[in-house]
Amino acid sequence: MPYIPTTDQDRETMLKSIGVPDVDSLFADIPASVQIPGLNLPAGQSEAEVYEHMHRLSHRNSHDLISFLGGGYYDHFIPACVDELSARSEFYTAYTPYQPEASQGTLQAIFEYQSAICRITDMEVANASLYDGGTALYEAAMMAIRLTGRRKILLDSGVNPIYRNILVSYTSNLAVDFEEIPVVHGQSDRERIIQALDDKTAAIVLQNPNFFGAVDDFSDVIESAHRKGCMAIMSVYPVSLGLLKTPGQMGVDIVTGEGQSLGLPLSFGGPYLGFMASRMDHVRKMPGRIAGATIDGAGRRGFVLTLQAREQHIRREKAMSNICSNEGLCALRALIYLSWLGKHGFKELANTCAQKAEYAKTRLSAIPGVGVKKSAPTFNEFTIELPCEASGLVSRMIDRGFAPGFPLGRYYQGMDNYLLVAVTEKRTREQIGMFAETLEGVL
Repeated sequence: MPYIPTTDQDRETMLKSIGVPDVDSLFADIPASVQIPGLNLPAGQSEAEVYEHMHRLSHRNSHDLISFLGGGYYDHFIPACVDELSARSEFYTAYTPYQPEASQGTLQAIFEYQSAICRITDMEVANASLYDGGTALYEAAMMAIRLTGRRKILLDSGVNPIYRNILVSYTSNLAVDFEEIPVVHGQSDRERIIQALDDKTAAIVLQNPNFFGAVDDFSDVIESAHRKGCMAIMSVYPVSLGLLKTPGQMGVDIVTGEGQSLGLPLSFGGPYLGFMASRMDHVRKMPGRIAGATIDGAGRRGFVLTLQAREQHIRREKAMSNICSNEGLCALRALIYLSWLGKHGFKELANTCAQKAEYAKTRLSAIPGVGVKKSAPTFNEFTIELPCEASGLVSRMIDRGFAPGFPLGRYYQGMDNYLLVAVTEKRTREQIGMFAETLEGVL
């Protein structure tokens, strides 16, 4: 047990032992302006009293809003089996499976997760251990730079603005040039993108559906990129792949995305899960780790880490990544979720989200002064134009029990009156109707 001074004499003995006159001297190097004089804690209470106090504090949060908020993070239903199985001690207490003879369950879970990601993206190889969708996209950009030897990245402004900020900030001390191509009416300016592709371009970064909810087929853009020796990177919303043309079918080189929608709760922002899939030709430049199936000396099937090009395995300057870490538990949740859905359930989920979004479009477009943008097809997320500033309307809708969407003016200049609305399978017809009626009343 560590020694804990409990009396004034004990405290004086400790201070004398370490050679300082008083406790304040321990903090002398910290400016007084940033020091906290003390903690305003109540007197000691029983466990039951503390629980009730914390329970009351928790209810000061707006935790029961009906959510139409998206922008990369979505309120999907999570079946009970995801929590139940992922919380088993065999998985919950495991970390990095460095010893295959003691980690077969964890290694197989990673292997099966990678296989599931390959199936939904229609790609050849997937890895594990990426933090979230934004840093996964950064890793893809760096991977393209390593593979091509070029330093220029073309960036469609329809890519999630949070992800774009991550790309710029993570490369601020590197010799990487970004050229951003603005969208036109919420859609990618494909002609301008194709014109900007040159022999200095490492990759074009796209998103489908993009941040405005617009769905596109980028096969022609990707073909043009390949003719110039450039790679194509695409960030995707995984649930949409149950309905939309896959990145693999479009010829994409590297696919990334946020795995939160695959069985992970929103949880005030994390932990989340970044996923990445690629062509087998590029596997040696992938970050993170890859689990593979093999045969042991006795002819039994087993699982091992076949590739782990991380900083603790390779000299720092030669590592594929210095930021990725084990996201095995989050990946396990995604695997359980996808296994629970199955192929047909995955498609049914995507169709349900898309159909409910279309119903929401119909209800919202009937409100005087509200315009649903229709320049492109959408999946479960779409943009509406309001007769007032969106951020102010969001506050008023929250007071009435709705998180109505994401105000686009926060990231896009001149779009203060635009709101991004998302609809998942959890939103009922009744809730969508209540949302439309409440919005009309607020306007």
